[in-house]
Amino acid sequence: MNKKTLETRMDRHVGSFYLALLLLATAAPGNAQTSLLTVDSHDITVLLNTNETFVVFANGLITSEVHVTLDTDSEDHLDLDPASFVYPAGGAQNQSVMITGLSAGYVKVTADSSDAANAEIVKDVFVRVTVAKSRALIYTSIVFGWVYFVAWSVSFYPQIWINYRRKSVEGLNFDFLALNIVGFTLYSMFNCGLYFIEGLQKEYEARHPLGLNPVMLNDVVFSLHAMFATTITILQCFFYQRAQQRVSFIAYGILAIFAVVVIVSAGLAGGSVIHWLDFLYYCSYVKLTITIIKYVPQALMNYRRKSTSGWSIGNILLDFTGGTLSMLQMILNAHNYDDWVSIFGDPTKFGLGLFSVLFDVFFMLQHYVFYRHSRESSSSDLTTVTEAPNRPNEPSDVTTEKY
Repeated sequence: MNKKTLETRMDRHVGSFYLALLLLATAAPGNAQTSLLTVDSHDITVLLNTNETFVVFANGLITSEVHVTLDTDSEDHLDLDPASFVYPAGGAQNQSVMITGLSAGYVKVTADSSDAANAEIVKDVFVRVTVAKSRALIYTSIVFGWVYFVAWSVSFYPQIWINYRRKSVEGLNFDFLALNIVGFTLYSMFNCGLYFIEGLQKEYEARHPLGLNPVMLNDVVFSLHAMFATTITILQCFFYQRAQQRVSFIAYGILAIFAVVVIVSAGLAGGSVIHWLDFLYYCSYVKLTITIIKYVPQALMNYRRKSTSGWSIGNILLDFTGGTLSMLQMILNAHNYDDWVSIFGDPTKFGLGLFSVLFDVFFMLQHYVFYRHSRESSSSDLTTVTEAPNRPNEPSDVTTEKY
C-alpha cells in the first residue's frame, strides 16, 4: 500500500469519525432537538360560544416525536381541541388547535411535554387568549382609544396659541410647566427604553415570560410629542411678557427630591445593584407622582388671582375629553372581558384618570362659574373695546386695546 492510498483512507476514517460525532450529538438525550415548536400567533381574541384556531409548527427539523400537552390557567373560560397531541419526528406538518370561548376573561395557554428532555422544545408554545362578550364593544373601545389619544395630543396647543396671540404668559403657572416637562421627560425615557432597547426588552421578557411589552408605538409618540409641546410652551415664557412670575421655591424643592431619586437610581443601576429595568420603573413612579400634584399650583394661582385669564380652557376641555374616554374605555373592557379586577383590584391607572378629570371639572368651574366676571373684565387673550365718555356735540372716541 503506497503512501497516497494510506493518506486517502485515513482522511475517510477521520471524516467518518467527525460525521458520527455530529450525528451522536444531534441524537443525544437532552440535545436531541435544536429546533423549537412555536405558534402562528401568541395573542388571540375569541367571542363567547365561537371558535378560533391557532397552529403549532416547528421552526426547523424535529428529530424525534414530541408529546405536547396544553394547559390553561383557567378551565372555565375556554375549551381546547385537541388538548394534547404528538408532533411527529421529522415532520413538517402543522397541528391546528381550536379554541372555543366559554366565558369572558383572559386566559394563558401553555404547553408541557411528558418527556423532560423536550421541555425546552415546547417553551414557545403559548397563547394569550382574550374571551370577549361583544365584537361591537371591542371596536368601540378601539375608537375611544384613538379619540382620547388625539384629544390628549392636541390639548397642548390651545395654551401655545393663546400665549402666541397675547404675546404673554401671564396667568400660566410656571410650577405646572416645570413639573410637566420633568414628568414627560421621565415618561419618554420609560417608553423609549422598553420600546427601543433590546436589553431592556429581554429583561422584561425574563421577568414576564408570557407577558406582552406594555409600551406600544403610540405611547412613544405621545410622550415625545408631549415633551416637545411642553418645551415650546416653556420657550414662550422666555420671550413673552411674564410679569413677576417664576418657578417657586417649593417647586424647586420637589424637583430636587425627584432629581435625587432619579440620580441615585441611575447610580445603583450603573453599579449593578439594581437592574436598569428597575430604574425605568422608578422613573415611572416619579411621573405618576407628578401627575397627581402638577395641577395644584395652577388651581391655587387661579384662586389667588380670582381669575383664569391666561390659562387655556381649551387645554382643560381636551384633557377632560381624553380622561373621560380613557376611563370609559377601561370600564368597557372590564365589562367585555369580565375583568373588573383591572379597575378595582389595581386602581392606580383608573384612580389617576379620575383624579385628573376631577381637576379638569374644578378648572371648568373656576373658568365658567367662580371667576367668569373677572375673566371678562381682566387682561386676557381677547380684544377689548373701550369707549370714552361722550361729550356734547363731539364724536365718540373709540379705543381698541389688545391684551
